[in-house]
Amino acid sequence: MNTLTLKPGKEKSLLRRHPWIYATGIARVDGRCEAGSTVTLRGADGRFLAKAAYSPHSQIRARVWTFDENEPVDHAMIKRRVAAAVAHRRQWVSDTDAVRLVFGEADRLPGLVVDYYGASRGAERAQLVCQFNAAGVEQWKDAIVQALVKETGCPNVYERSDAAVREREGLPLVTGVLAGAEPDPGLSVTEHGVRYYVDVRNGHKTGFYVDQRDNRRLVGDLSADRDVLNCFCYTGGFSLAALRGGARSVISIDSSGEALKIAADNVTLNGFDAARATWMDADVFKSLRQFRAEGRQFDLIVLDPPKFAPSAQHIDRAARAYKEINLVGMQLLRPGGLLFTYSCSGAIDPELFQKIVAGAATDARADARILRRLSAGTDHPMLAAFPEGEYLKGLLLERV
Repeated sequence: MNTLTLKPGKEKSLLRRHPWIYATGIARVDGRCEAGSTVTLRGADGRFLAKAAYSPHSQIRARVWTFDENEPVDHAMIKRRVAAAVAHRRQWVSDTDAVRLVFGEADRLPGLVVDYYGASRGAERAQLVCQFNAAGVEQWKDAIVQALVKETGCPNVYERSDAAVREREGLPLVTGVLAGAEPDPGLSVTEHGVRYYVDVRNGHKTGFYVDQRDNRRLVGDLSADRDVLNCFCYTGGFSLAALRGGARSVISIDSSGEALKIAADNVTLNGFDAARATWMDADVFKSLRQFRAEGRQFDLIVLDPPKFAPSAQHIDRAARAYKEINLVGMQLLRPGGLLFTYSCSGAIDPELFQKIVAGAATDARADARILRRLSAGTDHPMLAAFPEGEYLKGLLLERV
């Protein structure tokens, strides 16, 4: 039997039902434990703790499948969990056909991400996109694909397992068709009345930031007659929401010319007035400083940067970057202006992020009050015992 025996005291996190065990917590490895194989986790006293997927090349050495000693880790378990994930989204997600269908540990499928695009076109023309980000789900890939096709009726499954986390798992970067047809280059989704093109093959993540759906709607609700600045805009998610909400003007900045082309196409797709939208292919940090030097000001600013802290060792550097953009962002806000600011770095917890933003406001000599704490939507549930699952956190602030 494949068994990992933990060091004394290292069982505490599992007893709190946290789903990860780090390499430093393991005393002994017994059996033929290969990447992705199922292992039994036992305490130093020999008692059963959990069944987990083994990742010999990762600092996260084991990811829990089940805390139930009597539950087999098999094809039937995978099918049950995929079915439960799909049922949850049907219950909780509406007014969109861009959905996070599986969200890793929260759906008890650790390391698996699945997004579902274009269901309003009919299941046959929709698109499932998967990321297998851990050795365990990599081993169950075929079973997962079969279950997804069965539960959704969508025959088209594309793999985007090209995130850096794969390398930390000792897995190669892989993309390509797993089932059905190649992704439609004209694939679009509709969210709260706004249409967006989705580049499944080459876009960020799986092609679209489904996690910001509720926050895009809020930006749209608050944009009427405001001058809006959207930083790190990608394909214009917040920009399109602001235009639909009646923004007076929207300036959007990103360093990807290809993403900006899709953003401009999105304006045309929705029939919005292109004269209200300005797209800048530029460095956000430099652009913000230039706006400050010119005395520019805005009524609503969105700061949604990429992951500045991919791991805990990058926290200090990331904190400085977050502070700089929020400091200048505060300075660019008119009195009464709104700042939507985000971090998608799992290593930056919500408390630290708020401290960083508060420090930026202080250094900007700006009084700011928090109107709302922001996060991903209900298709990104979190395990109560797994705070690392709350990777996206944000604040809506008002300059007073």
